[in-house]
Amino acid sequence: MRSHTTSDRPARSDERRPRDVITVQLSRVVQSRALRAHPVHGKKSFTVQSFGTGDKVKLPGSAPNKPNIYDFGTTYEHIYRDLQEKDRSLYTQNGLLHMLDRNRRIKPGPQRLQECSDKFDVVISCEERVYDQILEMFESREPVDNTPVHVINIDIQDNHEEATIGAFLICDLCTQLEDSQDLEDDIDELLQEFESKAKRQVLHCVQFY
Repeated sequence: MRSHTTSDRPARSDERRPRDVITVQLSRVVQSRALRAHPVHGKKSFTVQSFGTGDKVKLPGSAPNKPNIYDFGTTYEHIYRDLQEKDRSLYTQNGLLHMLDRNRRIKPGPQRLQECSDKFDVVISCEERVYDQILEMFESREPVDNTPVHVINIDIQDNHEEATIGAFLICDLCTQLEDSQDLEDDIDELLQEFESKAKRQVLHCVQFY
């Protein structure tokens, strides 16, 4: 496990509340890895949301060089109906309409992390380049109150099978993090145990708001 901290840890608070967790991807509206985890996480005690980090929302189109591109802020409902009109057969066959239908039942539309002012306890990415973008985002900001946030990466391929497996992996990790009474002290050991059990490399960094 690769792990590093970017600043001194602030004083620990004795207050205990359910932890806020987000999963982050680049920009694909499908967000199968992140959103697949929502129904699983929703049955647990922690709160989970999903975000993208790219400039636009992109979906596969009729050809590799013809993606469907939307602005962040576009609703899943709009995207769903747009693809239905363009080629219902194609986007039904490749699973996009099914995933969009699921996504629109979870939240209104894709959200961009850089535009979010909320604070989270844990940020989980599913791809190393997204992990790097998240670190760059925090490092480019001026600290506000030095509230710590744990940024974690678990590589999960963006396909149906891996998304299903990844949802349970992320849920298992979040459950362990939520069960910890002292996350600041426990997280390194928890991640090492998770990495060994899941047989996947885990990246970890502490950033600050």
